[in-house]
Amino acid sequence: MEAVFDNETNVLDAQIRVTRDNSPLGRKPTVLEDANPAPGDPRTAGVIHWRKRMFEVRGQRKPFSEIKTKTGMFSSSRSWKWTSDRKEYSVTYELGQWTASLNNRKKPVARFTVPFRPHLFSNPTLMRCFLLLILIYSEPKRQDQSGFLTRV
Repeated sequence: MEAVFDNETNVLDAQIRVTRDNSPLGRKPTVLEDANPAPGDPRTAGVIHWRKRMFEVRGQRKPFSEIKTKTGMFSSSRSWKWTSDRKEYSVTYELGQWTASLNNRKKPVARFTVPFRPHLFSNPTLMRCFLLLILIYSEPKRQDQSGFLTRV
């Protein structure tokens, strides 16, 4: 899957356009790039390594199994936590929209409406990138589980 902002001059007013790669080798990595990185910072902000089953945020890699947990036995909600000293986010899908909120709170910190329009609220840069990767990751997984495949 490749995700590209359709308005590179104003990312806050952009939609993410996505193509899916259903080749026999699996999905290509999804790369989140900073269009205007600070001097000395890398252009790549984050990556979903689908085949390796891991996220990469600002050069640091973590396997899904280390950062994602299922909330309950019959729940579709997932909890995500980058490190033990960071906040934990609960991610749910309802009515065509992914919502991330801090655990034990109802107020969302990020929203990802299908078809792919992210709404990120105030978060530090590292967590904003992490949240965006979680939300991008969640939609194709939902489509795969529901038997809905988009061929490009």
